[in-house]
Formats: sequence, C-alpha cells, structure tokens
Amino acid sequence: MSKKKDKKLTPSQAIKDLEKLKKDLFNFRFQKINGQLKSPSKVKETKKNIARLKTFLGGQNA
Repeated sequence: MSKKKDKKLTPSQAIKDLEKLKKDLFNFRFQKINGQLKSPSKVKETKKNIARLKTFLGGQNA
C-alpha cells in the first residue's frame, strides 16, 4: 500500500483493505507473543497503512 494507491481507491475498497489490515495486525500480535514473527517491521508498516486508510476515509466523509 502506498500513498499514491490510496488516492485511487474507492471508499468501499478502502474499507475492505482496512478490514484486511486489521486482521493482519491481529495475527502479527499473536505471532509476536509466540515468537514466530519473522519481520517486526511489518507491524509498524501495517499500523501506518491502517492510519492512512482511516485518514482517507475521514476525508471522504467531510
């Protein structure tokens, strides 16, 4: 997910992506607890992408 891609999304696509990212983040938390997380940077990247999508959706409602 990149900043340029976000601008081309429709709100329904953004909501689907947001739900997917939230599930991924949930799974990353379990992997971290169990010591199975191979790339800790994915957690930070996923959180940033969630914030980008929420910002995008907030701007659409204004």
